[in-house]
Formats: sequence, C-alpha cells, structure tokens
Amino acid sequence: MVLSNLKKLALIVNTAILLMVFGLMAFFYVIKAIFLVYFSIPTALVYVIGYILISKNRLYGYVVMVYCWLTLYMGVTTVCLGYSYGFHLYCMSMIPIIFYSGYMGRGLNGRHINNALYVSLGIVAFYLVTTLIPVYRGPIYTSDTGADTLFWIVNSLIVFSFLIFYTNLMIKGIVYSEDRLKKIALEDNLTGLYNRHYMLTQLEAPSDKSSDFFVAMVDIDDFKKINDIYGHNAGDYILKSVAETMKSVCENSLVSRWGGEEFLVLGYDKAKAMSQMESVRRAINEADLSFESQKIKVSVTIGIAGREEAESIDKWIQIADDRLYDGKNSGKNKVVYNLEN
Repeated sequence: MVLSNLKKLALIVNTAILLMVFGLMAFFYVIKAIFLVYFSIPTALVYVIGYILISKNRLYGYVVMVYCWLTLYMGVTTVCLGYSYGFHLYCMSMIPIIFYSGYMGRGLNGRHINNALYVSLGIVAFYLVTTLIPVYRGPIYTSDTGADTLFWIVNSLIVFSFLIFYTNLMIKGIVYSEDRLKKIALEDNLTGLYNRHYMLTQLEAPSDKSSDFFVAMVDIDDFKKINDIYGHNAGDYILKSVAETMKSVCENSLVSRWGGEEFLVLGYDKAKAMSQMESVRRAINEADLSFESQKIKVSVTIGIAGREEAESIDKWIQIADDRLYDGKNSGKNKVVYNLEN
C-alpha cells in the first residue's frame, strides 16, 4: 500500500471515530454522565489534530496519539460506566492495528511502532485493571434506560468490524508483498522477462513430452558497439525492445533473459523451432528502432538444440550455445540448427 492510499485510509478511520465521539457525547449527556461529556471535548480535539497530522504526512505521530488516547478513553469509560457497555472491547481491535501499523511502517520505510508485542501486553494489562475496578467498586454512573445491552451490541459490532477490516488489509498486504518478492525473484527487472533462475527450474521440471522440447540461445550481435556508440541507456532500450519482440513472436514458448545480451527460449515443438526462431531473427532485424532520434540497426544470432533422451540440462544448453557461436563465427544474423545434433 502506497503512502497516498494509507493517508486516505487514515482519513476515513479518523472521520469515523470522530463521528462516534460526537454520538457518544450526546449519549453521555442523556444518561447524565457529566464527566464523560466533558471528557469527550478533548477526545474530539485529538481527532481534529489527527487531520492536521495526516495532511502533513506525520502518520507515525498520528498513530501514537490515537493509540494512547484510545487506550485512555477505553479505561475512563469502562471505569465510569462498567464493562457491561462493552467499551473495554476496543482493546481487542487495537492490538491487530498495532501490528498492522508496524508492518506498514516498515513497508513504507517510515517510522513505526517498535516492540508491538510489548505495547500490546501493556494494553492487555490496562484492560484488566480498568475492567476489575468496576467489578469490585461498581461503576461511577448507572442508568436504568437499558442502554447498556444496546451499547454492548453496538460496540461489539464496531470492534468485530475493525478486526475484520484490518485483518483483511493485513492479508492483502502480505499477499501483495509475496507477489512482489516472487516477481523480483523470478523476473528480470530491466526487460520484464523471466530470469535465469526461473528458466532453470522450468528446464529441470519433469515432462513426458520433453523429447519434443528445444532451447534457443539468442544473442544480440555487436551489442558492445551499441553501448560504445550510443550509450548504455540506448543499450537498455535495445534490450527491452528485443525482449518485447521475442515475447510477441514466441507467445507459445518461454522466454528468459539468460545474462547480459543473451536470451534463452524454451520451446515445446522442436519441429517448428527453425521457423519460429527465423521469425524472431527477421522481426528483430526488420524492426525500426531509434533512440533519441538516432536509428539503431539490430540483429541477433540464434543457436538451437532439440532435447535428446538422457541428456543433461547443461549439455543441452551447451549445444545451443555452441551453435550460437558457430553462427557468430560464420557471419552473424542467422539461425543455426541441426535436429540430428
């Protein structure tokens, strides 16, 4: 979750809590809990200040302020009204939020609550104290309106809503992070192709049809000259352009960046290997590529090897690589393949 989305979430939560404060303030007035009416004034002020902190991207300060005041508010209302109103339940929603906020703070490389476990234990201790006080001494305010049951239900629903909401956010955040890590681990950052590690896992995967497979080693001709003449930014542009062309032409095959200016293609029908790789060579050679108004002519040389029974992965790739260099040494811009090895 990016900072802008986190700010929107904080604004929504802050507004919801502020509206709840005003609603509770009216209820406290009705049951003549005067101290709680006055206590609602600084409580509302806390969330007004919250808008200022959020607008200035001081989310860490906002979170700390809200946690401290919510804990105090939970304790004060429980001591004044007793636990039958359910205000003490809010500590249950605060604990997962603490861990979630710490997780998000780390994800955004910002300040975050350290030792969320100890903070949570402190909230639990405060919860036990504030709920035991009315048990032994009775609540300060009592009401015959029967509102305690209604409030217990409402507060329970609010707490469970927060728990569901933040648990869902946490799971989504974890899934998002795992997807990003998986993408980083399996894809080349520059070209968006699969990387060498992922390709090796696919080459090693068992298959009953592996005898129909082929690999093609693709190398950009004279790539060093492109970098020397046009610059490394132009070289990166060429790598990305070649990668896009290969993905488009080899849509039914697996394409990876093998290293530097080399690419490896895993195809699943070696009878079509020559025609497919010739299409790749032709498409790249005929592409109209230009970088910063400078036209750049690009060609590739390709070596192909069909899979033979009991042949190791290293040997298979080495054969394709040897044919690639045969093509390099015999004029470049060509495809070299021999089904008979």
